Amino acid sequence: MSTAKGSARRAALLDAAEATLVGGGHAALSLRAVAEAAGVRLGHLQYYFPTRDSLLEAVLDRLLSSSLDRLTASVPGLGPDGSGAASPPERLIDLLLAEQNDPDLVRVFAELWALAARDEAVATAVRAFYRQYADLVIEQVRRDRPDLPDDELRARAEAFIALLEGSALMRSGIAGKPSPATDALISRTALTLIAGAPGAS
Repeated sequence: MSTAKGSARRAALLDAAEATLVGGGHAALSLRAVAEAAGVRLGHLQYYFPTRDSLLEAVLDRLLSSSLDRLTASVPGLGPDGSGAASPPERLIDLLLAEQNDPDLVRVFAELWALAARDEAVATAVRAFYRQYADLVIEQVRRDRPDLPDDELRARAEAFIALLEGSALMRSGIAGKPSPATDALISRTALTLIAGAPGAS
């Protein structure tokens, strides 16, 4: 089996695992259920992912890495190395709100949050993801407000993430539905956190 073919098969299995997670929640994420969803024998799945934990770890790693990759790729200059041209903070806000229009993505993150509340290994990975996410937002804030001290930069980034992550529940149909007026207020509040006056956080 070529490396490319093996990678494609592994990706297809992870696609099936994500679909199972979205469709049935973390309780439904068994090896047998994922093998059935992927249309393969259980032994084939276990060749790549011997245990449920190893499958869950791979799903988590791919999902969180993809989210960070989309963020840095879609907003030039946002990476912590400072490379590329700086982009306006509105672009970051628009990107994050647009991602919330994918109900499957919101649901899989909701399942990960629920898992993180029960599983310390998942919680550790999720915390690491949000630390990296906050670091990226801090770089965006620093470009607009280089005068701010580190503690306020961190506070603004964490408040920004809390606002946007909470809005995912309200805009996705889980706890509410999007509205133009609410979206406009979310955007204005998020923009104030990134580029507003001192003390706005």
